[in-house]
Amino acid sequence: MGAFRWFSLFVSIWLTCGTAHAERRIALVMGNSAYKSVPKLSNPANDAALVGSMFKNAGFDWIDIRTNLNATEMRKALRDFGGRARDAEVAVIYYAGHGIELDGTNYLIPTDAALETDSDVLDEAVALDRALFAVEPAKQLRLIILDACRDNPFAKSMKRTVAARAIGRGLAKVEPTSPNTMIAFAAKAGSTASDGDSKNSPFASALVERLPTPGLDLRKAFGFVRDDVLKNTGYQQEPYVYGSLGGDDVALVAAKPAATGPQASPEDAIRRNYELALQLGTRDGWTAFLNRYADGFYADLAKGQLNKIAAEEARSAAAEKARAAEEDKARLVAERAKKTDQDKAAATAKAAEDARIAAEKAKQIEEAKAAAAEQRRKEIEAAVAKALADKQAAERKIGSEPDQKVAALPSPAPSPEPAQAPQDLAKSVQSELRRVGCLADAESGEWSGKSQRSLTLFNKYAGTKLNTTLASSDALDAIKAKPGRVCPLVCDHGFKADGDACVKIACRAGYRVNDDNECEKIQDKKPVATRENSKPRDDERKKVEGAPAKPHATTGQMVCGQGGCRPVGPGCRLQQTNQYADPWRRGGTVEVCN
Repeated sequence: MGAFRWFSLFVSIWLTCGTAHAERRIALVMGNSAYKSVPKLSNPANDAALVGSMFKNAGFDWIDIRTNLNATEMRKALRDFGGRARDAEVAVIYYAGHGIELDGTNYLIPTDAALETDSDVLDEAVALDRALFAVEPAKQLRLIILDACRDNPFAKSMKRTVAARAIGRGLAKVEPTSPNTMIAFAAKAGSTASDGDSKNSPFASALVERLPTPGLDLRKAFGFVRDDVLKNTGYQQEPYVYGSLGGDDVALVAAKPAATGPQASPEDAIRRNYELALQLGTRDGWTAFLNRYADGFYADLAKGQLNKIAAEEARSAAAEKARAAEEDKARLVAERAKKTDQDKAAATAKAAEDARIAAEKAKQIEEAKAAAAEQRRKEIEAAVAKALADKQAAERKIGSEPDQKVAALPSPAPSPEPAQAPQDLAKSVQSELRRVGCLADAESGEWSGKSQRSLTLFNKYAGTKLNTTLASSDALDAIKAKPGRVCPLVCDHGFKADGDACVKIACRAGYRVNDDNECEKIQDKKPVATRENSKPRDDERKKVEGAPAKPHATTGQMVCGQGGCRPVGPGCRLQQTNQYADPWRRGGTVEVCN
């Protein structure tokens, strides 16, 4: 018993200890373009997508990208972000849109703000202090980036309720009171920033170029941002940073560790811990393992081992119940109890035995699954070890450095690709939309209304809820995940779908395409007599009937016609005839000669 306690204590300590959790970094990205009371800004939504992709590619643990937020939505986003920041090491807020300074206090302006008077700012705008409050719980770095120093149309039209009240140009200088807090402005306090002539502001373009540099201290990174913006704006716009950090370098992306020779992979420690729990083979051991490693390959194996233990426990309980029921049945028989009691005991014993048999089969199934999983694990580990040994042998042969990592499982996924420019990202999304049948036109890089409608169609038929106002990397990833056509093919009348193309419907002779796009036989329509069509004929019949009868020549005497009468010629005779097919017209006589 003492040895078991010592072993359990060792397992608990071993599973509890381990490498520290990776630094948790979170970011909130907001871009307001579609203002309702003033002209729309062209760049903030694009800037938000660009900066959000930068944080994603920098390996941030959680990123929330929001565009065109009203006041309620902005306050909720900041409140939710503040809750997440309590568990974060690094918290970053990026805002692009309109901002305003009133009596020395800076405000971020939602899209539904009207700001008809200076007093409306307090109710309709969101104070910068609210953003500072949201990042404050972060333990290592609190960073706010404001691309909101644009020339503000609200300030020009706003009525002052107090004549002495100051409404500044740009934003006011801020000195954070919390340590390790930085606020980066797109332009120095009291000046305005440019949106530039491209899809993104000069400030946003410089940010995504400089901040993700591995190991680069933020103070130096923002210095490079300042130089880039000054150069790109003809020295008209100078970004500025307020606040301070400590003496140690603080980088947004950690530097890559230098190669110091072969290093063990974290998977090695997990594998050793798994094998130790396997030797222990108890519910407590596997539960402790899963408390430390809740996900992954070895966690799935551990769950299979737990299922095996649970099946054995169920089988043991069922066997004990069947044994007790059988003993009770034998006791009643020996005591010559009432037949009804004996029958009831016999039925109970049979049900318990059936349950025992079922539990035994379930146990055998779980044991087979666990054995197969263990065999598969050993095969994978052996294959990886062999591949790694072959690689290291080849490296030694050519005199190269050995590989830095020794993995027990296949190597991790490659690092994320660098962020795409907005126009390239839009082209990529449009190209994928064409591939899945949701966009008919060629990709242009311009995220127009047609592109937005195409992404809306994709959402409808793919069951997604992607933001259609801009081309994002999330949309690109979601569309790429679809292997084939998503949106149905729609063809014009007279055409039908054939794979991914529309082809003309060909009907055989005597058939035509009807309104339902089906071939139908052409019907010959016979003219139907109507009262209007028969009227001229009736008039002719009445005219003939009303006309006086013409004289007819007697045979052997005279023959008469329209020109008058003459004698019948020699050897000729008169013969009565009806030369008209119309029964309403009279006949006449003709001269017949031999």
